[in-house]
Amino acid sequence: MKKPISYKDSGVDVQAGEALVHSIKSMVKKTHGVEVLSNIGGFGGLFKPDFRNMKNPVLVSSVDGVGTKLIVAFKMKKYDTVGQDLVNHCVNDIAVCGAEPLFFLDYFSTGKLNTDTGFKVISGFAKACRENGCALIGGETAEMPDIYKDEEFDLAGTIVGVVDEEEIITGQKIKKGDLLIGLPSNGLHTNGYSLARKVLFSTYDVQDTPDGFDQCLGDELLRIHKSYLPVIRLLKKMEGVNGFSHITGGGIIGNTKRIIPKGLKAEVKWNSWERPKLFKLIQELGNVEEAAMQEAFNLGIGLITVVSESAADSVLSALKEAGEAPVIMGTITEA
Repeated sequence: MKKPISYKDSGVDVQAGEALVHSIKSMVKKTHGVEVLSNIGGFGGLFKPDFRNMKNPVLVSSVDGVGTKLIVAFKMKKYDTVGQDLVNHCVNDIAVCGAEPLFFLDYFSTGKLNTDTGFKVISGFAKACRENGCALIGGETAEMPDIYKDEEFDLAGTIVGVVDEEEIITGQKIKKGDLLIGLPSNGLHTNGYSLARKVLFSTYDVQDTPDGFDQCLGDELLRIHKSYLPVIRLLKKMEGVNGFSHITGGGIIGNTKRIIPKGLKAEVKWNSWERPKLFKLIQELGNVEEAAMQEAFNLGIGLITVVSESAADSVLSALKEAGEAPVIMGTITEA
């Protein structure tokens, strides 16, 4: 008689999944407020928002991934930061619309579940959720041995937030003569890694420290995607602040044009800020054309605030007082 085949024999360890869920319960619980009515492990996350102080609440949602930045994490065997990357990226995407984050859900898929790796990834989700004031109310852990190699995994996340309808920020107030004020990124954030890896790893190992750098290339590439929620909270109620652009895939122009009204365009002064040395290294080492750099990377600018000229001084002062390093990097002109 043939030997019976179990689910574990096919590469799926149900007990490992249950062990992971048990191990993360307490840290996930720390992201919950009174609005969360469910515990992790149920069929759905229950969230009871309090909208009594809002006139016309509008839910705002976004879903994203971390991309091939994960390959750097695999090479470094460092898994506690990519979860933070994902939460912060998603939070930024709804914050630029004026929304406050409510809750986050994650999807973690892997070839063979390593509970220690899973714990570290999810601890990153929980840390960033606490920092951004949103609840981690659920997720999915999928073990798929025929899709991923044993040590590989992929991540996706969904954020849901809320904004009062009259406070939605769309960019429709942007007009000719407005200024572009850029805020520094913390490295590549979560975009451009396919190009960066192709260039950098053709010459360097992930543990190498290039000349002029104070940490190895792997750590440099794993810098955490910055959350701009505190800055946006500070600025969104200020007079003359007309729009926000989160600089992700597509670069500065590709993202900023998403909020600019028809007939206008962003005129960027590309030499108005100092590009971080990592971008310079990529461009020089790979002989990457400037157009490709501008399309693939944030080039050191993670968030752009579009403000009226009359509001620029007050906005710059508020940002500097908050510890930011803003730079006027362009204007809005006729298309």
